[in-house]
Amino acid sequence: MKSTTTPDTITLRVPFRVVKRGGRKEVQLPDGAPVQRKTDNTLIKALARAFRWKRMLESGEFTTIVELAEREGIAPSYMTRVLRLTLLAPDIVEAILEGRQGPAMTLGRLLEGFQVEWEAQQPSFHKVE
Repeated sequence: MKSTTTPDTITLRVPFRVVKRGGRKEVQLPDGAPVQRKTDNTLIKALARAFRWKRMLESGEFTTIVELAEREGIAPSYMTRVLRLTLLAPDIVEAILEGRQGPAMTLGRLLEGFQVEWEAQQPSFHKVE
């Protein structure tokens, strides 16, 4: 005799929001939910470029930002804003590299400007997870 019972069905509801972050859509879970770390490759690439450019300027390979920007094929004003990323506090840089930065930490937000004193940066980017 063949059984005709159907398996039990379980309905699971998980509250979440879809938010735009760095030009991409991302699922945001409620507070208290386990968070999976996700690195922001755009932000990491910008950090790498900033520190590379800084090294090139400090070594004397290029004498001005204008000269380096021309070689890189970008606007000097953009290069200046990206170079400011080298002024981020080390713990903030580490959090970005490990994917622990808070949702307010996007490249667009950082390029708008931030305090250069490390202590003053902490409240702005307080949500380092």
